[in-house]
Amino acid sequence: MCCWRCCLECIHNIPPLNLLFIHFSDPALPGEAGAAPASMASISVPNPVPSATEDAENIRKAVQGWGTDEKALIEILGHRTAAQRAEIAVAYEGLYNESLLDRLHSELSGDFRSAMMLWTADPAARDAKLAHKAMKKGERYVWVLIEVACASTPDHLVAVRKAYREAYSASLEEDVAACPLYKDPLLKQFLVRLVSSYRYSGELVDAELARAEAAELHDAVVARKQPLHGDVVRIVSSRSKPQLKATLERYRQDHGKAIDEVLEEERRSDQLAAVLKTAVWCLTSPEKHFAEVIRSSIVGLGTDEESLTRAVVSRAEIDMKKVKEEYKARYRKTVTSDINGDTSGYYNGILLTLVGPE
Repeated sequence: MCCWRCCLECIHNIPPLNLLFIHFSDPALPGEAGAAPASMASISVPNPVPSATEDAENIRKAVQGWGTDEKALIEILGHRTAAQRAEIAVAYEGLYNESLLDRLHSELSGDFRSAMMLWTADPAARDAKLAHKAMKKGERYVWVLIEVACASTPDHLVAVRKAYREAYSASLEEDVAACPLYKDPLLKQFLVRLVSSYRYSGELVDAELARAEAAELHDAVVARKQPLHGDVVRIVSSRSKPQLKATLERYRQDHGKAIDEVLEEERRSDQLAAVLKTAVWCLTSPEKHFAEVIRSSIVGLGTDEESLTRAVVSRAEIDMKKVKEEYKARYRKTVTSDINGDTSGYYNGILLTLVGPE
């Protein structure tokens, strides 16, 4: 059994990366450079955009008096980027001496309130809160931690760690390492390495390293049946996303099957294989993971509104267009039609606004 201090100490034992020129791309996250939505984002922003002061004043009108104008809130906040929403929040507090999030909490209710507050929050603070909440629920919600650690850019993850420290007076890494609900030491070590990472964010790839590490992955996952073997943890938690894509492509070429297909065959009997598959998808093909999250939240008895909200809110400014394409190709249905079939009211309204037209 390794202690949480061991988990933290082992993150430093990462070999260097030799680089050759092969190019891949990685979309930016909201709240980073620039206010315009990413090319694969699904939200629409008016042109010209009203000033933050004007938006704040209109929000104030929507929440004053008898009743709340929920449609106005959706129309304003649902069509603004993270940077614009941050400016609105500052303007609102300056004008009315109260927090915009506090006002939304007091005015709204149910799943609509949860979605609006998650959307309006600063993305790094939002993800810090999601990570903290996931740790309180144990291994069943380990996927949320993996999403936060792997489906974001390196700089965004650093911002999440900073927001976590400010909100909870503790580091995200230490809280994951000390979480008593994560019983498996291999799982805990893997999670610590993921949330502690700061990957190279450029596009350079070492082809020879990809060949060598593809062989290491095959040896650990297939030959040894150890999906979270030390070599796997080192590779998946430290390499850049373009480097991992090159490694996984070399794996497919050398062994005739993609590693996620191998892990899919093992996931029903091995939780660690399922964990690794989720990390691989979030790092290299997040649209596959989030399409699956949306589908799983809708099918069966009842709707998992928490997972549905998280998936839509977290990807609307990043790659929801790709998620919708993946969803339609895999399930022969649209995200819009499934959301319409399982949600209603203003909650349905904000989700469809963020998902965008199909």
